Amino acid sequence: MTAARSLRAALLSVAVGAACAVSAAAAQLEARIDLSEQLMTVRYSGQTIATWPVSTARPGKVTPTGTFRPEHLSANHRSSLYNDAPMPWSVFFHGNYAIHGTDQVERLGSPASAGCVRLAPDNARLLFNLVRKVGFDATRIVIRP
Repeated sequence: MTAARSLRAALLSVAVGAACAVSAAAAQLEARIDLSEQLMTVRYSGQTIATWPVSTARPGKVTPTGTFRPEHLSANHRSSLYNDAPMPWSVFFHGNYAIHGTDQVERLGSPASAGCVRLAPDNARLLFNLVRKVGFDATRIVIRP
């Protein structure tokens, strides 16, 4: 990890820790995915705390659009549909669809997945931990075309 990335991750961790100190009842976490821009904006209690490149469905595949709540978390998930592919830090939100880390970070910013929302592993870990802290009921995943 470069020094700049390390510093950015440390600063985000501090911001996340401070944000999570707010009571869960007041907390609202939103992961907003813009399919046309291939970007995720993470908002906590109305404030943007991160913007990350993502990869969503490649041509011929679909990433569902709409507003979802997390359904379950899996820190070390492996795909049962795609050759045991690693899906670290998975936040499942619509059946088999998840936001998760990828080892194909060079493809972030362009459509490349079978339908899931891929993130850099460090970013997926941060989102996973935020969802775990604030809870499913206080989290929204919003996916727009």
